[in-house]
Amino acid sequence: MRLVIARCRVDYIGRLTAHLPTARRLLLVKADGSVSVHADDRAYKPLNWMSPPCWLSDETPDEDAAALWVVTNKAGEQLRITLEEIEHDSSHELGVDPGLIKDGVEAHLQELLAEHVETLGAGYSLVRREYPTAIGPVDLLCRDADGSTVAVEIKRRGEIDGVEQLTRYLELLNRDPLLAPVTGVFAAQQIKPQAKTLATDRGIRCLVLDYEALRGTESTEFRLF
Repeated sequence: MRLVIARCRVDYIGRLTAHLPTARRLLLVKADGSVSVHADDRAYKPLNWMSPPCWLSDETPDEDAAALWVVTNKAGEQLRITLEEIEHDSSHELGVDPGLIKDGVEAHLQELLAEHVETLGAGYSLVRREYPTAIGPVDLLCRDADGSTVAVEIKRRGEIDGVEQLTRYLELLNRDPLLAPVTGVFAAQQIKPQAKTLATDRGIRCLVLDYEALRGTESTEFRLF
């Protein structure tokens, strides 16, 4: 991973255009090729980013000009970062990450929902558990009754960060013409009101899971938001 702290301005050119005026920011360049721009707030969420597959090139016009990074994805969209002053630039080898270890209930929920995928709705079928992507595995990849792709994120407790995680998966999956259009289902034993509001705003369906019912010890009824 490469960490750069710099005074920079950023322009995103693609389906939408966006501009970040000059300020001190943290730039992360990861081994998977992704580039993200961070401020000193907003928790983990970047101000702007380019997900892999993408390619970073240094297109500085001359020695006296500010450095210019151009990050381009396969769709031709560009993240253009003009570095006016670099304060720190370092690279670090993090090695292979073991990945997120889900707690027992959450892992079992995924297993149970995969076995009883009809809980998601009539006509649903399972494509794969832990569907791999460049930014992590999607808990369940399914097809609905119409054959459309559905990505399912499963949590024990549904909070905003889970909705954000599913949003990133959907953004990436919808770039694949073999899968698009991909919709999302956010499934959890409990879903906080703020998470429900954010999910609804982003067109993600919320599903409250009854753990005991999935285990077959209680009613097989389920509740939908």
